[in-house]
Amino acid sequence: MGDLESDKGVFMLEQEFREIYEDLILDHQQDPRNFGPMANPTHRADGLNRSCGDLIHLSLKMDDDRIQEVKFTGSGCAISTASASLMTEALQGKTRAQAEILAKHFRDLLIGNVPGDKPSTTEPVDLGDLQFLSGVKQFPIRVKCATLCWHTLEAALNKKLDGASSTE
Repeated sequence: MGDLESDKGVFMLEQEFREIYEDLILDHQQDPRNFGPMANPTHRADGLNRSCGDLIHLSLKMDDDRIQEVKFTGSGCAISTASASLMTEALQGKTRAQAEILAKHFRDLLIGNVPGDKPSTTEPVDLGDLQFLSGVKQFPIRVKCATLCWHTLEAALNKKLDGASSTE
């Protein structure tokens, strides 16, 4: 009987996680945070997911090594838009190094370590609401939707004012 109760508890947690995942995606898709053009960005990149047509234009204002502001425009599916919205919230005030670590941890959450990556030697990173996007793993074709903005961030950090990124 203990196993049945344990299974029921796991099911309830999975159901609660799924509801949070769905609510979070809908909220950020319908009311994306930091959406809109940015005047005078210091870094900028565009990203395209050829699989489903998601397109993102990411703009950063950096002061020395710190992200002061991040905004995005473009069009995409609910997962792509929600991921970009959540990402922009998480990046505000972060240093370049912190943003790169956050991007790696998010990617690891969805697809694991990429061959050739160095093992992470940093302390665990609090992904906040980004952790709920781990549900995207259940739909492998949608992982590109969730990671597009992160690929675009990497391009923006590495190129001032004009970088291009793709999920391909």
